[in-house]
Amino acid sequence: MTTIPDRAFGFATQALHSGQRPDSDTGARAVPIYQTTSYVFEDTAHAAALFNLQRFGNIYTRIMNPTTAAFEERMAALERGVGALAVGSGQAAQFIALASLLEAGDEVVAAKTLYGGTYTQFDVSFRRLGIQTTFVDPDDPENFRGAITPRTRALYAETIGNPRMNLLDIDSF
Repeated sequence: MTTIPDRAFGFATQALHSGQRPDSDTGARAVPIYQTTSYVFEDTAHAAALFNLQRFGNIYTRIMNPTTAAFEERMAALERGVGALAVGSGQAAQFIALASLLEAGDEVVAAKTLYGGTYTQFDVSFRRLGIQTTFVDPDDPENFRGAITPRTRALYAETIGNPRMNLLDIDSF
């Protein structure tokens, strides 16, 4: 929870204000939207220090953007985390999350009723990285248990399957 010396802010206040300070020049309260792809460097030494990760600062919007940074800080505050990472899509988020946990030789047990793009990511993209996925019918949790091997590192399902709209019985896991 975000705090100041004599006050703890609630969820709603954090949702509106975490990760952003009012603009010192204009007094603007809202997070500005920085619609830029690139940033100005003081000189070549400054640019080199940024690109070598020796100095903190903006390099290129795909790497960091002040608007995105405010959003990430806000999400971390709301989830009581130490940090957060914003990406451009759900597919990117699941890939980053799983690729950070898995390596070649690992296995995933996944629902066979996943969204088509997710199914393809698990079946084709992860397989190219040496990560195997066993797909099971998610309507019976025993199917997951029966597919687990010593190399299984993750179970993956959608709480509401797409496109079948089947509900995952999370409590049975």
